[in-house]
Amino acid sequence: MTEKLKNQAQLIYLILAALFIASLVTSNLIFQKFFYWYPFNIEIFDVKLFEISVGLLPYPITFLITDILSEIYGKKKANQVVIAGIFASFFSLGIIYVSKNVPATSWSTIDNTTFINVFGAAPLAVLASMLAYLAAQFIDIRVYHFWKNFTKGKHLWLRNNFSTFTSQIVDTLTVLVLLCYFGIIQWNLFWGLLISGVLFKMMIAAIDTPILYLIVFLFRKKFNLKVGEEIRNI
Repeated sequence: MTEKLKNQAQLIYLILAALFIASLVTSNLIFQKFFYWYPFNIEIFDVKLFEISVGLLPYPITFLITDILSEIYGKKKANQVVIAGIFASFFSLGIIYVSKNVPATSWSTIDNTTFINVFGAAPLAVLASMLAYLAAQFIDIRVYHFWKNFTKGKHLWLRNNFSTFTSQIVDTLTVLVLLCYFGIIQWNLFWGLLISGVLFKMMIAAIDTPILYLIVFLFRKKFNLKVGEEIRNI
């Protein structure tokens, strides 16, 4: 690979890492708003089946990006971005904690009460999310590479969906248990939110499969990669 292509590969890697971190941090900040995303009025365990947090909207992007990184840049580079996401999340947690404890001025458009109502649960949410995130992302990368090695780089759809399905179930289960334990969400909502969250994430994983195929195709064409080959030494 030429020096020019290496520089381009490194720039793309940094952009993907930035999108990953932005999606992760944003999902932790906006999680308290819930919405109903399906036209049919279906209830399960006293919860509308498709009531989910808006925090789930950017979160699946993180799994798509780790799959792209795993496929093109390898397991080590994917793990590096996951670790960077952890540091970014805890850094944002520190900023929120400080911001919550400084008094608002009398003319501030956002007063102390409003700020706490919006961001007050964020520290516990970030902690719960990070514990779930650690388990889910490392499972996602491990499962992805297991199937990549097992199929010798073929059947991209298989490793994409299997890794994402497995990790998303772990992520949703873990974060809901912790949010209920911390008292942020009531336990009676647990099963409904669990089923809704898992179904939503699985649907997104299935939808992003052709997107992953397209991106991997473009990478292989640009960087002259064979099936299963990864970009090294950047």
